Parts: sequence; C-alpha cells; structure tokens
Amino acid sequence: MTTHTNTPDALTATDIDSGIAAAEAGRTRLDFATASRKTFRAVVALGMAAREGLDPALVELVQIRASHLNGCAYCLHMHTNDARKAGENEDRLHLVPLWREARHFYTPKERAALALTEALTLPRGGVPDEVYAEAATHFDDTQLAQLIGLICTINTWNRVALATGKVAGTDER
Repeated sequence: MTTHTNTPDALTATDIDSGIAAAEAGRTRLDFATASRKTFRAVVALGMAAREGLDPALVELVQIRASHLNGCAYCLHMHTNDARKAGENEDRLHLVPLWREARHFYTPKERAALALTEALTLPRGGVPDEVYAEAATHFDDTQLAQLIGLICTINTWNRVALATGKVAGTDER
C-alpha cells in the first residue's frame, strides 16, 4: 500500500491496515463460504465458466463497473487489485464509473460490455434492444452468453458480500 502524505490528516498504510483489521474483527455476519459450501462452490464454478474465452482485462472492467453500481467496496477493492496485477492502466481503472465521458480510454467492445453490465445491473426493466444489439456486434453468441453469465455472477457476489458484511481489503482468495 502507498503511504499518502499530502495532508497532515492523511492515512498511512499502517492506519489503513489497522482499520481493516478492526472492521474485520467487528464483523458479526456469517461466512458465506463456510455456511453454505455447496452454494459457494456453485457460484465460484459459475464465475469460472463465465470468464472462459473472455479477455481477462474485459472481465475485470465488467466486475469493477458492476461493483461500483452495486456499492460493493469489498468486490471493488478485489477487482481493481486483480486488474492492476494483470497490468491494467490506472487511468482506465479510475475512469470506469465515467466510461461514457472517457470513451477514448475504452475500445468499442469494452464500451459495449460496460453498457450491457449497466443494463443487467441496474433495475430499469431489462436490457434495451440497442444495448443488446451493440454487444452482439462485438461478441459471438458463445462470448455474449459468457458475458451475460459473468455479469450475473458478479452481481451475485456483490449481493453476497453486501449481505454478509464483507470488509474491503480482506480478500481471502
């Protein structure tokens, strides 16, 4: 972790680590992975199957966007770190929430995937025809099915993390 020193009140890496430890120690909700092993493994298997054949950078961008939309700090922290480890550009990571205004940072295929992510994540009555059609121009049927499965999986993980009070910074993988 980086130590920030731009203001006298800035948190250090030690402060952040202590805060994470305190938050995790105060966590009172169930551990989904141990409380329902079979369900946990099924969601893991769905996620692994869904990402097959998709570009790893695209996978992380989709997971980051859904986690933003769902307000899931645990998954957002995990997937931004995974994207960095995979070599993702910091500018692109910072601009994911505003990808429409920063279109030039993302390929047309990535923009189609991000639009589909938003349509499947936000409760607005389904996926508009134009969003689906644009995604279908960039993904073949198998890839599109994989992408839909990926989006459904990250939405499930976001909701599990929120329901069980997962603490950002405590990735147990």
